[in-house]
Amino acid sequence: MSSEFEKNLDKYAEVILKVTLNLQSGQKLLITSAPLELAPLVRLIVKKAYQIGARLVSVLWDDEQLILTRFQHAPRDSFNEYPVWRINSILEVINEGGAILSFDNETPDLLMNQDPKLIMTSQQSYFKNIKPVLDKIFKNESNWAVIAAPIDGWAKKLFPNLSYDDRIKKLWDIIFDICRVKYEDPVSVWKQHAMQLLERCKYLNKKQYKALKLIAPGIDLKIGLPKDHIWLGGYDYTPNGIKFTANIPTEEVFTMPHKDKTEGVVTATKPLYFDGNQIENFKLKFSKGEVIEVTASKGEEFLKELIKTDQGAKRLGEIALVPNTSPVSQSNLVFYNILVDENASNHIALGRAYKTNIKNGQTISDDEFLTAGGNYSLIHIDFMIGSDKMNVNGILEDGSVEPVMQNGEWAF
Repeated sequence: MSSEFEKNLDKYAEVILKVTLNLQSGQKLLITSAPLELAPLVRLIVKKAYQIGARLVSVLWDDEQLILTRFQHAPRDSFNEYPVWRINSILEVINEGGAILSFDNETPDLLMNQDPKLIMTSQQSYFKNIKPVLDKIFKNESNWAVIAAPIDGWAKKLFPNLSYDDRIKKLWDIIFDICRVKYEDPVSVWKQHAMQLLERCKYLNKKQYKALKLIAPGIDLKIGLPKDHIWLGGYDYTPNGIKFTANIPTEEVFTMPHKDKTEGVVTATKPLYFDGNQIENFKLKFSKGEVIEVTASKGEEFLKELIKTDQGAKRLGEIALVPNTSPVSQSNLVFYNILVDENASNHIALGRAYKTNIKNGQTISDDEFLTAGGNYSLIHIDFMIGSDKMNVNGILEDGSVEPVMQNGEWAF
């Protein structure tokens, strides 16, 4: 790779540690789901983490070929088992006040030819075992972050006609663009961007809309919002005040719907990839907060099984607003990666809500959270519903209506 690439990679690592994760001197850092292909980037992050003052940096490596090998050769009755030691290692670092950095960049078609029932069994085992970690992450008990970087299987899905070197180079170039890395001082640019998202949140939090109305082709959806809901975006905060940005890239501001107050129909505007299963042209119908009807041109049965995971899987845990002019949207690509794709358009999530999206959420009990309108589930699955044809209106307590987004762009 060129010296320009090395310069951008170095800046990317700086953004990851100094803005996204905001690693503190003296903290421990655990890097999870690190692909072997990305060892040079991981080594760079580890080096810079120690230079910042990290006390101890540990890495949990992943190898997709080993995941595939399990589905090809492991006993068929073993897929409800999970290596709990991985969960315990994450919990140990969080409990000690450490930071968690995770990679999200899998080959979309890795498990395409594998038994969907085994995939579902494996996923449900993962969801059940990861619960103690998510309980802490969804309350921001640690400064945590999820990042993306090219691996060959992902790059090949996006650019199948390019050679290995060309497709990796092209995907890196796009990631540097959408992550604002190419600026001379990307750390400052990111801080400014995060503050802009924070200003959007302040505006929406003052409004305290009781509901949002979303209208677009194939979409007529009313999403009720709980009292004292909180819009978040740009920055999150740990209980002891560490400011961090959980995802890179990020273009969203988001809050939690009331679990019982979603009505109408919504059609996804981009396909959803989930563990080798592609779900296309799908539509959901809601009544009293619950999905009552599912249709899809592809992956319908898998989606129906997914929302049977538990009682909360049929309800919403997130509504996020993203302008159509976001860098991810303007790339005109479907990335087959939810971390990236969710920053291309407005989206909603089936499943668990973040406790940080409601007043005092980090201290209330699960029962109090449910009573306030929060949703609880083992899953949290985002999918895109926005476009340049979507209008979003805010409904105030007195019933009056104000524009929030018009034709996919902010109205304020």
